[in-house]
Amino acid sequence: MTVSDDVETFAAAVGPEPDAVLDEMDGRAAETGFPTVGLPADGELVLTEVDADELADARDYLARGDFDATMRFELGDAIETVDDYDGPFNVVLIDNEKHRYVEAFEAAREAVSVGGVVVADNTTAGPFDFGEIYDQIVEDGGGGGEAVHGVADYLEHVRSDSAFETTLLPLGEGLAVSRRRR
Repeated sequence: MTVSDDVETFAAAVGPEPDAVLDEMDGRAAETGFPTVGLPADGELVLTEVDADELADARDYLARGDFDATMRFELGDAIETVDDYDGPFNVVLIDNEKHRYVEAFEAAREAVSVGGVVVADNTTAGPFDFGEIYDQIVEDGGGGGEAVHGVADYLEHVRSDSAFETTLLPLGEGLAVSRRRR
């Protein structure tokens, strides 16, 4: 995964200081140092990955960096791994299978601190107008597949959760940022 400069800048500027981060992103995100942006020396990063080789690459990359934060590397499904940590988490990054975004959000929801954020990556795939989106999903009989519907379900889900306020940012391939209000 390549993280654009605008996404990295945003990650460093948004929300509370991320002293506890649950990264449900794939291990390739670590190649950019993206999960560590703004992480203080006493912070903790939990990086999950289902592919052992990608997790090893992330571990190797982060070992070369000058990061004082505690790094935890978990091989397996992030949605199952979240139960192994008490939280609270100030930042949760979601970048797993798009059809499981709602499941990932719900797995971490209660552990997100008030003022904390959930950032879902890849929520837009380019500049579409509403007519194009309608045609893809409705007119083409659900075109776009499981990923498109997974993202649409996720956005509807987080926007309807009164404990969170959500905005969609046109950074990279789109970030849905949900801040816990209460």
